[in-house]
Amino acid sequence: MQLSSYARFSLALERRMLIVCLITQFMTALNKIALTWFALFIFQFALIATLSAQEVHVVEKTLTNGLTLLMVERHDDPSVAGGWVAHVGSANESPGITGIAHLFEHMMFKGTTSIGTTDYKRDFEILAEQEKIRDEMRAEESKMRAAWRRGGVDDWQKPENWTPYYRELQKQFQELVLEERKVIVKNEIWKIYQANGGNGMNAFTMDDMTAYFVGVPANKLELWMWLESERIFHPVFREFYAERDVVFEERRMRYDSTPLGPSEEAFNALFWQSLPYSWPTIGWPSDISSISKPQADAFHAMFYSPQNITLILVGDFDPKQVAAMAEKYFGRIPRGKNNPPDLVTTEMKQPAEKRMNAEVAANPQVDIMWHTVPFAHKDSYALQILAQLLSTHTGRLYKGLVLGSGVATDISASQNSQKWAGWFDISGEAADGHTPEEVENGIYAELDKLKRDPVPPEELQKVKNNFAAEQYRQLNSNLNILQNLIFNDGEGDWREINAAQPKLEAVTAADVMRVANEYFKKDNRAVATFTRKPETAAAESK
Repeated sequence: MQLSSYARFSLALERRMLIVCLITQFMTALNKIALTWFALFIFQFALIATLSAQEVHVVEKTLTNGLTLLMVERHDDPSVAGGWVAHVGSANESPGITGIAHLFEHMMFKGTTSIGTTDYKRDFEILAEQEKIRDEMRAEESKMRAAWRRGGVDDWQKPENWTPYYRELQKQFQELVLEERKVIVKNEIWKIYQANGGNGMNAFTMDDMTAYFVGVPANKLELWMWLESERIFHPVFREFYAERDVVFEERRMRYDSTPLGPSEEAFNALFWQSLPYSWPTIGWPSDISSISKPQADAFHAMFYSPQNITLILVGDFDPKQVAAMAEKYFGRIPRGKNNPPDLVTTEMKQPAEKRMNAEVAANPQVDIMWHTVPFAHKDSYALQILAQLLSTHTGRLYKGLVLGSGVATDISASQNSQKWAGWFDISGEAADGHTPEEVENGIYAELDKLKRDPVPPEELQKVKNNFAAEQYRQLNSNLNILQNLIFNDGEGDWREINAAQPKLEAVTAADVMRVANEYFKKDNRAVATFTRKPETAAAESK
Protein backbone atom coordinates (compact mmCIF):
# COMPACT_ATOMS: atom_id res chain seq x y z
CA MET A 1 0.00 0.00 0.00
CA GLN A 2 1.37 3.45 -0.93
CA LEU A 3 1.26 5.77 2.08
CA SER A 4 0.47 9.48 1.68
CA SER A 5 3.15 11.99 2.59
CA TYR A 6 1.25 12.86 5.76
CA ALA A 7 0.90 9.18 6.75
CA ARG A 8 4.64 8.69 6.33
CA PHE A 9 5.21 11.85 8.40
CA SER A 10 2.93 10.60 11.22
CA LEU A 11 4.53 7.13 11.23
CA ALA A 12 7.99 8.70 11.40
CA LEU A 13 6.94 10.84 14.36
CA GLU A 14 5.63 7.80 16.24
CA ARG A 15 8.89 5.96 15.66
CA ARG A 16 10.91 8.98 16.78
CA MET A 17 8.92 9.34 19.97
CA LEU A 18 9.49 5.65 20.74
CA ILE A 19 13.22 6.20 20.27
CA VAL A 20 13.04 9.27 22.54
CA CYS A 21 11.40 7.22 25.31
CA LEU A 22 14.02 4.46 25.02
CA ILE A 23 16.89 6.95 25.06
CA THR A 24 15.43 8.72 28.09
CA GLN A 25 15.02 5.47 30.00
CA PHE A 26 18.55 4.41 29.08
CA MET A 27 19.94 7.76 30.21
CA THR A 28 18.22 7.41 33.58
CA ALA A 29 19.68 3.96 34.11
CA LEU A 30 23.17 5.05 33.13
CA ASN A 31 23.00 8.12 35.35
CA LYS A 32 22.54 5.79 38.32
CA ILE A 33 25.98 4.34 37.65
CA ALA A 34 27.74 7.71 37.45
CA LEU A 35 27.67 8.28 33.72
CA THR A 36 30.32 10.80 32.68
CA TRP A 37 29.17 14.15 31.31
CA PHE A 38 30.62 13.26 27.91
CA ALA A 39 28.48 10.17 27.56
CA LEU A 40 25.47 12.13 28.82
CA PHE A 41 26.14 14.72 26.15
CA ILE A 42 26.14 12.03 23.46
CA PHE A 43 22.76 10.75 24.57
CA GLN A 44 21.29 14.24 24.90
CA PHE A 45 22.52 15.03 21.42
CA ALA A 46 20.76 11.92 20.13
CA LEU A 47 17.59 13.03 21.89
CA ILE A 48 17.58 16.52 20.45
CA ALA A 49 18.45 15.24 16.97
CA THR A 50 15.51 12.86 17.17
CA LEU A 51 13.07 15.57 18.23
CA SER A 52 14.27 18.18 15.77
CA ALA A 53 14.01 15.80 12.82
CA GLN A 54 10.30 16.52 12.58
CA GLU A 55 9.14 19.16 10.14
CA VAL A 56 5.83 20.79 9.36
CA HIS A 57 5.13 20.11 5.68
CA VAL A 58 3.64 23.31 4.33
CA VAL A 59 2.26 23.75 0.83
CA GLU A 60 2.45 27.37 -0.29
CA LYS A 61 0.40 28.92 -3.09
CA THR A 62 -0.10 32.47 -4.30
CA LEU A 63 -3.56 33.38 -5.59
CA THR A 64 -4.02 35.49 -8.72
CA ASN A 65 -4.67 38.62 -6.62
CA GLY A 66 -1.46 38.22 -4.61
CA LEU A 67 -2.92 36.61 -1.48
CA THR A 68 -0.63 33.94 0.03
CA LEU A 69 -2.09 30.54 0.95
CA LEU A 70 -0.36 28.13 3.37
CA MET A 71 -1.72 24.59 3.79
CA VAL A 72 -0.74 21.83 6.22
CA GLU A 73 -2.43 18.50 5.57
CA ARG A 74 -3.17 16.49 8.75
CA HIS A 75 -5.70 13.67 9.03
CA ASP A 76 -5.69 13.13 12.80
CA ASP A 77 -9.38 14.06 13.00
CA PRO A 78 -11.99 15.43 10.56
CA SER A 79 -11.44 19.09 11.39
CA VAL A 80 -9.63 22.15 10.13
CA ALA A 81 -8.06 25.08 12.00
CA GLY A 82 -8.34 28.08 9.72
CA GLY A 83 -6.93 31.55 10.09
CA TRP A 84 -5.47 34.50 8.28
CA VAL A 85 -2.89 37.15 9.02
CA ALA A 86 -3.13 40.78 7.98
CA HIS A 87 0.42 42.12 8.01
CA VAL A 88 -0.49 45.19 9.97
CA GLY A 89 -0.27 46.07 13.64
CA SER A 90 0.28 49.03 15.88
CA ALA A 91 3.74 49.58 14.35
CA ASN A 92 1.99 50.58 11.11
CA GLU A 93 0.06 53.37 12.80
CA SER A 94 1.00 57.00 13.31
CA PRO A 95 0.33 59.65 15.98
CA GLY A 96 -3.35 60.52 15.94
CA ILE A 97 -4.56 57.04 15.02
CA THR A 98 -2.70 54.85 17.51
CA GLY A 99 -4.88 51.89 18.42
CA ILE A 100 -6.64 51.75 15.06
CA ALA A 101 -5.25 48.28 14.22
CA HIS A 102 -6.71 46.86 17.44
CA LEU A 103 -9.97 48.75 17.00
CA PHE A 104 -10.18 47.39 13.49
CA GLU A 105 -9.83 43.85 14.83
CA HIS A 106 -13.03 44.47 16.81
CA MET A 107 -14.81 45.86 13.76
CA MET A 108 -14.11 42.76 11.67
CA PHE A 109 -16.65 40.86 13.80
CA LYS A 110 -19.49 43.28 13.02
CA GLY A 111 -20.61 41.52 9.87
CA THR A 112 -20.79 42.07 6.13
CA THR A 113 -23.28 43.39 3.61
CA SER A 114 -25.23 40.13 3.93
CA ILE A 115 -24.46 39.15 7.55
CA GLY A 116 -25.36 41.14 10.66
CA THR A 117 -28.46 42.99 9.51
CA THR A 118 -32.15 42.40 8.85
CA ASP A 119 -32.47 45.38 6.51
CA TYR A 120 -29.40 46.05 4.39
CA LYS A 121 -30.83 49.23 2.77
CA ARG A 122 -31.94 50.88 6.01
CA ASP A 123 -28.71 49.78 7.68
CA PHE A 124 -26.63 51.76 5.20
CA GLU A 125 -28.93 54.78 5.34
CA ILE A 126 -28.47 54.96 9.12
CA LEU A 127 -24.68 54.60 8.83
CA ALA A 128 -24.58 57.48 6.34
CA GLU A 129 -26.74 59.67 8.59
CA GLN A 130 -24.55 58.89 11.56
CA GLU A 131 -21.43 59.94 9.69
CA LYS A 132 -22.95 63.30 8.72
CA ILE A 133 -23.59 64.07 12.36
CA ARG A 134 -20.14 62.80 13.30
CA ASP A 135 -18.56 65.24 10.85
CA GLU A 136 -20.26 68.10 12.71
CA MET A 137 -19.29 66.60 16.07
CA ARG A 138 -15.64 66.41 15.02
CA ALA A 139 -15.68 70.09 14.05
CA GLU A 140 -17.14 70.98 17.44
CA GLU A 141 -14.62 68.73 19.22
CA SER A 142 -11.82 70.67 17.53
CA LYS A 143 -13.20 73.88 19.04
CA MET A 144 -13.47 72.30 22.50
CA ARG A 145 -9.88 71.00 22.30
CA ALA A 146 -8.74 74.53 21.45
CA ALA A 147 -10.58 75.85 24.53
CA TRP A 148 -8.87 73.19 26.67
CA ARG A 149 -5.42 74.15 25.33
CA ARG A 150 -6.10 77.77 26.32
CA GLY A 151 -7.12 76.69 29.82
CA GLY A 152 -10.82 77.39 29.35
CA VAL A 153 -11.83 73.93 30.64
CA ASP A 154 -10.00 71.27 32.65
CA ASP A 155 -11.11 68.37 30.41
CA TRP A 156 -13.08 68.92 27.23
CA GLN A 157 -14.29 65.29 27.17
CA LYS A 158 -16.31 65.68 30.38
CA PRO A 159 -20.03 66.03 29.53
CA GLU A 160 -20.31 69.08 31.78
CA ASN A 161 -17.75 70.86 29.57
CA TRP A 162 -19.52 70.16 26.25
CA THR A 163 -20.90 73.07 24.27
CA PRO A 164 -24.70 73.29 23.88
CA TYR A 165 -24.43 72.47 20.18
CA TYR A 166 -22.31 69.42 20.89
CA ARG A 167 -24.92 68.23 23.39
CA GLU A 168 -27.58 68.50 20.72
CA LEU A 169 -25.45 66.61 18.20
CA GLN A 170 -24.79 63.90 20.78
CA LYS A 171 -28.53 63.54 21.34
CA GLN A 172 -29.19 63.22 17.59
CA PHE A 173 -26.47 60.63 17.24
CA GLN A 174 -27.83 58.51 20.11
CA GLU A 175 -31.24 58.49 18.44
CA LEU A 176 -29.61 57.03 15.33
CA VAL A 177 -27.79 54.46 17.47
CA LEU A 178 -31.15 53.24 18.80
CA GLU A 179 -32.49 53.17 15.25
CA GLU A 180 -29.49 51.12 14.11
CA ARG A 181 -30.02 48.53 16.82
CA LYS A 182 -33.41 47.68 15.37
CA VAL A 183 -31.82 46.27 12.20
CA ILE A 184 -28.61 44.78 13.63
CA VAL A 185 -28.16 41.05 14.22
CA LYS A 186 -25.54 40.79 16.99
CA ASN A 187 -22.67 38.29 16.61
CA GLU A 188 -24.18 36.64 13.54
CA ILE A 189 -20.82 35.45 12.20
CA TRP A 190 -20.15 33.53 15.41
CA LYS A 191 -23.72 32.21 15.50
CA ILE A 192 -23.28 30.77 12.00
CA TYR A 193 -20.05 29.07 13.01
CA GLN A 194 -21.58 27.65 16.18
CA ALA A 195 -24.56 26.28 14.28
CA ASN A 196 -22.15 24.48 11.98
CA GLY A 197 -19.81 22.99 14.57
CA GLY A 198 -17.29 25.80 14.69
CA ASN A 199 -15.22 26.44 17.80
CA GLY A 200 -12.66 28.81 19.28
CA MET A 201 -13.35 31.82 17.09
CA ASN A 202 -10.99 34.59 18.13
CA ALA A 203 -8.50 37.23 16.99
CA PHE A 204 -5.54 39.22 18.29
CA THR A 205 -3.55 42.32 17.43
CA MET A 206 0.17 42.75 18.04
CA ASP A 207 2.77 45.31 17.04
CA ASP A 208 3.36 43.64 13.67
CA MET A 209 0.21 41.69 12.82
CA THR A 210 -3.51 41.17 13.23
CA ALA A 211 -4.78 37.59 13.07
CA TYR A 212 -8.17 35.87 12.95
CA PHE A 213 -8.82 32.14 13.49
CA VAL A 214 -11.49 29.51 14.15
CA GLY A 215 -11.85 25.73 14.06
CA VAL A 216 -14.46 24.03 11.85
CA PRO A 217 -15.42 20.47 10.89
CA ALA A 218 -13.67 19.39 7.69
CA ASN A 219 -16.98 19.25 5.81
CA LYS A 220 -17.61 22.93 6.64
CA LEU A 221 -14.42 24.24 5.09
CA GLU A 222 -16.25 25.81 2.17
CA LEU A 223 -18.49 27.67 4.60
CA TRP A 224 -15.31 29.00 6.25
CA MET A 225 -14.00 30.09 2.86
CA TRP A 226 -17.16 32.05 2.12
CA LEU A 227 -17.49 33.63 5.57
CA GLU A 228 -13.87 34.72 5.91
CA SER A 229 -13.58 36.03 2.37
CA GLU A 230 -16.79 38.03 2.91
CA ARG A 231 -15.33 39.58 6.06
CA ILE A 232 -12.40 40.88 4.01
CA PHE A 233 -14.29 41.69 0.79
CA HIS A 234 -17.55 43.18 2.13
CA PRO A 235 -17.08 44.26 5.76
CA VAL A 236 -19.57 46.65 7.34
CA PHE A 237 -18.33 48.61 10.35
CA ARG A 238 -21.56 48.74 12.33
CA GLU A 239 -21.60 50.33 15.79
CA PHE A 240 -18.20 51.85 15.04
CA TYR A 241 -18.35 54.61 17.64
CA ALA A 242 -19.92 52.37 20.27
CA GLU A 243 -17.12 49.84 19.75
CA ARG A 244 -14.60 52.65 20.03
CA ASP A 245 -15.99 53.29 23.51
CA VAL A 246 -15.69 49.55 24.30
CA VAL A 247 -11.99 49.64 23.40
CA PHE A 248 -11.53 52.77 25.50
CA GLU A 249 -13.02 50.93 28.49
CA GLU A 250 -10.85 47.90 27.74
CA ARG A 251 -7.80 50.13 27.89
CA ARG A 252 -8.92 51.62 31.20
CA MET A 253 -9.34 48.17 32.78
CA ARG A 254 -6.22 46.51 31.34
CA TYR A 255 -3.77 49.40 31.60
CA ASP A 256 -4.92 52.48 33.50
CA SER A 257 -6.49 50.68 36.47
CA THR A 258 -3.71 48.17 37.18
CA PRO A 259 -0.91 48.77 39.71
CA LEU A 260 1.92 48.62 37.16
CA GLY A 261 0.05 49.45 33.93
CA PRO A 262 0.72 53.21 33.64
CA SER A 263 4.36 52.87 34.73
CA GLU A 264 5.10 49.95 32.40
CA GLU A 265 3.53 51.89 29.54
CA ALA A 266 5.72 54.90 30.33
CA PHE A 267 8.81 52.69 30.55
CA ASN A 268 8.11 51.16 27.14
CA ALA A 269 7.74 54.66 25.66
CA LEU A 270 11.06 55.61 27.28
CA PHE A 271 12.84 52.57 25.85
CA TRP A 272 11.82 53.06 22.21
CA GLN A 273 12.96 56.42 20.92
CA SER A 274 12.12 56.38 17.21
CA LEU A 275 10.32 53.12 16.36
CA PRO A 276 6.51 53.03 16.65
CA TYR A 277 6.83 50.22 19.21
CA SER A 278 6.82 53.09 21.71
CA TRP A 279 3.02 53.23 21.97
CA PRO A 280 0.79 50.43 23.28
CA THR A 281 -1.08 48.21 20.85
CA ILE A 282 -4.37 49.35 22.33
CA GLY A 283 -3.42 52.99 21.57
CA TRP A 284 -3.24 56.25 23.47
CA PRO A 285 -6.53 57.30 25.16
CA SER A 286 -6.88 60.56 23.22
CA ASP A 287 -6.40 58.75 19.90
CA ILE A 288 -8.88 55.95 20.64
CA SER A 289 -11.64 58.45 21.35
CA SER A 290 -10.89 60.42 18.18
CA ILE A 291 -10.51 57.75 15.46
CA SER A 292 -13.17 58.18 12.77
CA LYS A 293 -14.92 55.69 10.53
CA PRO A 294 -13.46 57.31 7.38
CA GLN A 295 -10.00 56.69 8.85
CA ALA A 296 -10.97 53.05 9.42
CA ASP A 297 -12.19 52.76 5.82
CA ALA A 298 -8.87 54.08 4.54
CA PHE A 299 -7.00 51.74 6.88
CA HIS A 300 -8.93 48.75 5.52
CA ALA A 301 -8.29 49.73 1.91
CA MET A 302 -4.55 49.98 2.51
CA PHE A 303 -3.74 47.12 4.86
CA TYR A 304 -6.47 44.55 4.26
CA SER A 305 -5.69 44.18 0.58
CA PRO A 306 -5.02 40.60 -0.65
CA GLN A 307 -1.30 41.15 -1.23
CA ASN A 308 -0.94 41.98 2.49
CA ILE A 309 -2.76 38.87 3.78
CA THR A 310 -1.71 35.27 4.35
CA LEU A 311 -4.36 32.56 4.55
CA ILE A 312 -3.45 29.51 6.68
CA LEU A 313 -5.25 26.16 6.91
CA VAL A 314 -4.23 23.14 8.98
CA GLY A 315 -6.19 19.90 9.04
CA ASP A 316 -8.13 17.26 7.17
CA PHE A 317 -8.26 18.30 3.51
CA ASP A 318 -6.77 17.83 0.06
CA PRO A 319 -4.43 20.76 -0.72
CA LYS A 320 -5.31 20.75 -4.44
CA GLN A 321 -9.03 21.04 -3.71
CA VAL A 322 -8.41 23.69 -1.06
CA ALA A 323 -6.26 25.78 -3.39
CA ALA A 324 -9.03 25.76 -6.01
CA MET A 325 -11.62 26.68 -3.36
CA ALA A 326 -9.46 29.51 -2.06
CA GLU A 327 -9.11 30.92 -5.56
CA LYS A 328 -12.89 30.77 -5.99
CA TYR A 329 -13.68 32.69 -2.80
CA PHE A 330 -10.62 34.73 -1.85
CA GLY A 331 -9.39 35.19 -5.42
CA ARG A 332 -12.47 37.32 -6.20
CA ILE A 333 -11.23 40.06 -3.82
CA PRO A 334 -9.60 42.76 -5.97
CA ARG A 335 -5.90 43.34 -5.45
CA GLY A 336 -5.17 46.62 -3.65
CA LYS A 337 -4.22 49.58 -5.81
CA ASN A 338 -1.09 50.19 -3.77
CA ASN A 339 1.12 47.97 -1.67
CA PRO A 340 1.22 48.95 2.01
CA PRO A 341 4.28 51.08 2.75
CA ASP A 342 7.30 49.50 4.38
CA LEU A 343 8.38 50.79 7.77
CA VAL A 344 11.60 52.68 7.04
CA THR A 345 12.25 54.16 10.49
CA THR A 346 15.04 52.49 12.46
CA GLU A 347 15.68 52.77 16.18
CA MET A 348 18.18 55.44 17.16
CA LYS A 349 21.24 54.21 19.06
CA GLN A 350 21.12 55.26 22.69
CA PRO A 351 23.81 57.77 23.71
CA ALA A 352 23.51 56.76 27.37
CA GLU A 353 21.69 54.52 29.83
CA LYS A 354 18.04 55.45 30.43
CA ARG A 355 16.49 55.27 33.89
CA MET A 356 13.01 55.58 35.36
CA ASN A 357 12.05 55.45 39.03
CA ALA A 358 8.37 54.93 39.81
CA GLU A 359 6.30 54.53 42.95
CA VAL A 360 3.53 51.96 42.50
CA ALA A 361 0.97 50.01 44.51
CA ALA A 362 2.97 46.80 44.10
CA ASN A 363 5.98 44.99 45.49
CA PRO A 364 9.41 46.58 44.87
CA GLN A 365 10.94 45.30 41.64
CA VAL A 366 13.25 46.11 38.74
CA ASP A 367 12.84 45.78 34.99
CA ILE A 368 15.82 46.03 32.63
CA MET A 369 15.57 46.14 28.82
CA TRP A 370 18.38 46.02 26.27
CA HIS A 371 18.09 46.71 22.55
CA THR A 372 18.87 43.56 20.57
CA VAL A 373 17.89 42.20 17.13
CA PRO A 374 14.76 41.61 15.02
CA PHE A 375 13.05 38.37 14.06
CA ALA A 376 15.26 35.70 12.42
CA HIS A 377 18.43 37.76 12.88
CA LYS A 378 21.46 35.47 13.19
CA ASP A 379 22.08 36.63 16.77
CA SER A 380 18.48 36.05 17.89
CA TYR A 381 19.11 32.32 18.38
CA ALA A 382 22.07 32.76 20.70
CA LEU A 383 20.08 35.37 22.63
CA GLN A 384 17.17 32.94 22.98
CA ILE A 385 19.55 30.31 24.32
CA LEU A 386 21.02 32.88 26.71
CA ALA A 387 17.54 33.83 27.95
CA GLN A 388 16.77 30.18 28.66
CA LEU A 389 20.05 29.76 30.53
CA LEU A 390 18.91 32.53 32.85
CA SER A 391 15.22 31.64 33.09
CA THR A 392 12.97 29.17 34.94
CA HIS A 393 13.52 27.68 38.39
CA THR A 394 16.53 25.77 37.11
CA GLY A 395 18.09 28.82 35.47
CA ARG A 396 21.01 30.88 36.69
CA LEU A 397 19.01 33.90 37.84
CA TYR A 398 16.67 31.90 40.07
CA LYS A 399 19.50 29.82 41.48
CA GLY A 400 21.67 32.88 42.09
CA LEU A 401 19.20 35.52 43.28
CA VAL A 402 16.31 33.55 44.76
CA LEU A 403 17.86 30.34 46.10
CA GLY A 404 21.32 31.82 46.51
CA SER A 405 21.56 35.39 47.83
CA GLY A 406 17.82 35.56 48.53
CA VAL A 407 17.51 39.16 47.29
CA ALA A 408 14.63 38.24 44.94
CA THR A 409 11.41 36.25 45.21
CA ASP A 410 10.87 35.83 41.50
CA ILE A 411 12.82 36.63 38.36
CA SER A 412 12.53 36.08 34.61
CA ALA A 413 14.39 36.71 31.34
CA SER A 414 13.32 36.71 27.71
CA GLN A 415 14.56 37.60 24.25
CA ASN A 416 11.84 39.26 22.18
CA SER A 417 12.51 39.54 18.45
CA GLN A 418 9.87 41.34 16.42
CA LYS A 419 9.67 42.30 12.76
CA TRP A 420 11.54 45.59 12.95
CA ALA A 421 13.61 45.31 16.13
CA GLY A 422 14.10 43.30 19.30
CA TRP A 423 14.79 43.60 22.99
CA PHE A 424 16.01 41.48 25.86
CA ASP A 425 14.15 41.83 29.14
CA ILE A 426 15.01 40.79 32.69
CA SER A 427 12.67 41.60 35.56
CA GLY A 428 12.83 40.62 39.21
CA GLU A 429 10.85 41.22 42.38
CA ALA A 430 12.77 42.14 45.53
CA ALA A 431 12.38 39.97 48.62
CA ASP A 432 11.34 41.51 51.94
CA GLY A 433 14.19 43.52 53.39
CA HIS A 434 15.88 43.91 50.02
CA THR A 435 15.76 46.59 47.34
CA PRO A 436 15.32 46.67 43.56
CA GLU A 437 18.93 47.93 43.37
CA GLU A 438 20.16 44.73 45.00
CA VAL A 439 18.24 42.65 42.47
CA GLU A 440 19.61 44.80 39.65
CA ASN A 441 23.20 44.33 40.79
CA GLY A 442 22.64 40.59 41.17
CA ILE A 443 21.42 40.45 37.57
CA TYR A 444 24.54 42.21 36.32
CA ALA A 445 26.72 39.79 38.29
CA GLU A 446 25.11 36.80 36.56
CA LEU A 447 25.48 38.46 33.16
CA ASP A 448 29.15 39.17 33.85
CA LYS A 449 29.70 35.43 34.35
CA LEU A 450 28.23 34.75 30.91
CA LYS A 451 30.45 37.43 29.42
CA ARG A 452 33.54 35.97 31.06
CA ASP A 453 33.13 32.19 31.28
CA PRO A 454 32.00 29.75 28.56
CA VAL A 455 28.78 27.90 29.34
CA PRO A 456 29.56 24.26 30.24
CA PRO A 457 28.57 21.79 27.49
CA GLU A 458 26.06 19.90 29.62
CA GLU A 459 24.26 23.13 30.66
CA LEU A 460 24.10 24.35 27.08
CA GLN A 461 22.78 21.00 25.85
CA LYS A 462 20.11 20.91 28.54
CA VAL A 463 18.74 24.25 27.29
CA LYS A 464 18.72 23.00 23.70
CA ASN A 465 16.81 19.91 24.83
CA ASN A 466 14.18 22.16 26.38
CA PHE A 467 13.74 24.04 23.11
CA ALA A 468 13.39 20.79 21.16
CA ALA A 469 10.81 19.41 23.59
CA GLU A 470 8.85 22.67 23.48
CA GLN A 471 8.86 22.58 19.69
CA TYR A 472 7.34 19.12 19.74
CA ARG A 473 4.62 20.24 22.16
CA GLN A 474 3.82 23.20 19.91
CA LEU A 475 3.22 20.95 16.92
CA ASN A 476 0.81 18.45 18.46
CA SER A 477 -2.51 19.85 17.18
CA ASN A 478 -4.03 21.72 14.26
CA LEU A 479 -4.54 24.85 16.36
CA ASN A 480 -0.98 24.88 17.73
CA ILE A 481 0.51 24.52 14.26
CA LEU A 482 -1.82 27.24 12.96
CA GLN A 483 -0.82 29.65 15.71
CA ASN A 484 2.88 28.94 15.11
CA LEU A 485 2.51 29.66 11.41
CA ILE A 486 0.49 32.80 12.17
CA PHE A 487 3.20 34.14 14.47
CA ASN A 488 6.14 33.31 12.21
CA ASP A 489 4.43 34.64 9.10
CA GLY A 490 3.31 37.79 10.90
CA GLU A 491 6.82 38.52 12.14
CA GLY A 492 8.43 37.93 8.78
CA ASP A 493 8.80 34.33 7.57
CA TRP A 494 6.58 31.28 8.19
CA ARG A 495 9.55 29.02 7.32
CA GLU A 496 11.00 29.70 10.76
CA ILE A 497 8.61 27.05 12.09
CA ASN A 498 11.09 24.54 10.65
CA ALA A 499 14.27 26.61 10.32
CA ALA A 500 14.56 27.94 13.89
CA GLN A 501 15.29 24.68 15.71
CA PRO A 502 18.43 23.72 13.70
CA LYS A 503 19.72 27.26 14.21
CA LEU A 504 19.17 26.99 17.96
CA GLU A 505 20.98 23.63 18.00
CA ALA A 506 23.96 25.21 16.20
CA VAL A 507 24.51 27.84 18.91
CA THR A 508 27.85 27.40 20.66
CA ALA A 509 29.19 28.53 24.02
CA ALA A 510 31.32 31.05 22.12
CA ASP A 511 28.16 32.46 20.48
CA VAL A 512 26.52 32.94 23.88
CA MET A 513 29.60 34.71 25.24
CA ARG A 514 29.82 36.93 22.15
CA VAL A 515 26.20 38.17 22.26
CA ALA A 516 26.41 38.69 26.03
CA ASN A 517 29.35 41.04 25.52
CA GLU A 518 27.85 42.74 22.47
CA TYR A 519 24.37 43.58 23.71
CA PHE A 520 24.50 43.78 27.52
CA LYS A 521 26.16 47.17 27.72
CA LYS A 522 25.26 50.04 29.99
CA ASP A 523 24.56 52.51 27.19
CA ASN A 524 22.30 49.97 25.45
CA ARG A 525 19.87 49.50 28.32
CA ALA A 526 16.95 51.13 30.08
CA VAL A 527 16.27 50.43 33.75
CA ALA A 528 13.02 50.90 35.64
CA THR A 529 12.88 50.53 39.41
CA PHE A 530 9.48 50.24 41.06
CA THR A 531 9.15 51.02 44.77
CA ARG A 532 6.03 50.87 46.89
CA LYS A 533 3.99 54.05 47.29
CA PRO A 534 4.37 55.39 50.83
CA GLU A 535 0.62 55.27 51.49
CA THR A 536 0.44 51.66 50.24
CA ALA A 537 3.37 50.56 52.37
CA ALA A 538 1.90 52.29 55.43
CA ALA A 539 -1.50 50.63 54.93
CA GLU A 540 0.03 47.15 54.64
CA SER A 541 2.20 47.61 57.72
CA LYS A 542 -0.85 48.13 59.94
